[in-house]
Amino acid sequence: MSEPVILSGKKFAAEVRKGLAREVEAVTGRPPGLAVIIVGEDPASEVYVSMKEKACRRAGISSRVIRLDGGVTQEELLERIEGLNSDPSVDGILCQLPLPDHISADTVASAVLPGKDVDGFHPVNVGRLWRGEDGLFPCTPVGIMAMLDHYGIEMDGARAVVVGRSNIVGKPMAALLLQRHCTVTLAHSHTGDLRDLCGRADILVAAVGRPRFITAEHVKTGAVVIDVGISRTEQGLCGDVDFEAVSGKAGAITPVPGGVGPLTIAFLLGNTVKAWKARRATS
Repeated sequence: MSEPVILSGKKFAAEVRKGLAREVEAVTGRPPGLAVIIVGEDPASEVYVSMKEKACRRAGISSRVIRLDGGVTQEELLERIEGLNSDPSVDGILCQLPLPDHISADTVASAVLPGKDVDGFHPVNVGRLWRGEDGLFPCTPVGIMAMLDHYGIEMDGARAVVVGRSNIVGKPMAALLLQRHCTVTLAHSHTGDLRDLCGRADILVAAVGRPRFITAEHVKTGAVVIDVGISRTEQGLCGDVDFEAVSGKAGAITPVPGGVGPLTIAFLLGNTVKAWKARRATS
């Protein structure tokens, strides 16, 4: 079998960011504004927020980071969000996960105005997604769909299996694939015969957070394999897919790193610009 097509999210995300920068530059007046709230001192979150700030600057987006002590109460956090909801210079609000145990992530997500919910976690946006309406939807699945289009992956009528049922990736990924007329199965840790199920997929999305969980035995020859996971192991960074083994069977596959990861920030910027344009249109 010939070498698989490598779906480079890194290259595609760079094109997306450049396009957004041109779009912002072409409009006079106030630039898009993104506010990021980070609670506590999680090192991974700090790195991720720093990457978002850098990406915002390059795209011409005004970025504000609000750092709160890990002991902040849920009520205090909700008050800060309410202030950002009413701030006309803020188009997008993102509360960096994870949050401390005493704060409900669902409550926080519901407190952000749907029109500023660039994470796509508000129940209104979740409902819009499943109804097939326009809205702000989770960045990683939206980025994956755009990348599939970019590489000319045919989705209409394809059998798709999504392994992982999180609200951040798995469920919205399934909804977006359904909108493109895929026949979708949403699998998870309690799914029986997972290997056989995955082996029938034309498009296989792995989002389980378990290193090298998907092996060659899970993959149909010629399938498109999207690896959402990233784990740090003794051998270095790897995804949910055993890339070396699976690339011998897949028709197209995302690498780790450089695959899905860069899409998340690029399409966070995209959601921010989308929210900005929507607010401009109604102001």
